[in-house]
Amino acid sequence: MKIMWKKSGMVVLALAGVLAGAGSVSAQTTLLNASFDVARETFAAVNPKFVAYWQQKTGQAVKIDQSFAGTSRQAQDIYQGKQADTVTFNQVTDIDFLAERGLVNKDWRKAFPNDSSPYHSTIAFLVRAGNPKNIKDWSDLVRDDVKVVFPNPKTSGNARYTYLGAWLYAHEKFNGNDEQVRGFVRKLLHNVASFPTGGRGATVAFAQNGQGDVLLTFESEVINIANGEDFKAQGFEVVVPPVSVLAEFPVAVVDRVVDAKGTRDLAREYLAFQYTTDIQRLLTTFNYRVNDPVVVKETASQFAKVRLINPVDVLGSWSSIQDTHFKANGVLDVLLSQRD
Repeated sequence: MKIMWKKSGMVVLALAGVLAGAGSVSAQTTLLNASFDVARETFAAVNPKFVAYWQQKTGQAVKIDQSFAGTSRQAQDIYQGKQADTVTFNQVTDIDFLAERGLVNKDWRKAFPNDSSPYHSTIAFLVRAGNPKNIKDWSDLVRDDVKVVFPNPKTSGNARYTYLGAWLYAHEKFNGNDEQVRGFVRKLLHNVASFPTGGRGATVAFAQNGQGDVLLTFESEVINIANGEDFKAQGFEVVVPPVSVLAEFPVAVVDRVVDAKGTRDLAREYLAFQYTTDIQRLLTTFNYRVNDPVVVKETASQFAKVRLINPVDVLGSWSSIQDTHFKANGVLDVLLSQRD
């Protein structure tokens, strides 16, 4: 009996070790992706496909947890301790914020193709049925009879692209005259009827609460709202201006987190998966513009023709744009203080 007890004890200890190991494996196969506010439906479609892919490739089950908010808020939360393995953002400066604080590799843009941006979009306009205010381009947004809705650029990467889109349009229109450019953007900010913290809040304000004449947000979101079952009865119309801003959707591994959790390979593969042809094709069903040449050719008729301006080609590096426009007491703060 004594010998049997020892053997049983060994079995119990061994089983305990297996269970502890299983707990460790479970922790390593849970990944948290932090993303932008209006990406819920996109990643609800992408994540199950990656889970199936990973299971088939490795035999390992993986769980993808998601966090959605304005990307500036997400970056702050990660800096303050949120354990996100990956970020799929809509603003380069918010990943740079993490890189400057040692959470993300400073060369993160080189980790994946297209400067680590698997897809892109631009800022477009959603107007009410029949386009009663006859809104066609950026110049219409500063008219006295037009009220606009978009998120607060202080908290939303989406809104920063709107701000930059207006700035770049005015920069061309006024041949770089700084006073006139500032005046144009100031008037746009003055015409804001609602300033939610994130893109989804702006959609609710415009589409559900009836605020404003035009919603400014990503082209992908504009098309999704206009065609979606929730709002189709309202007859919203999509307006893509002839010239707008290139809005990249950068991705990165949060190095400090994956090194602590042991999830680096999983995190890298999760982001690389978004470049595969099948997922690039899936992304176009949510009306994102992609880079895969096969899918670009297949979807050529899906998107309006628009000349996209890359902000760095006009305003310098993203770090320069951040310092000039978006840091405390920068141009955005000055113009916001003058908008009333």
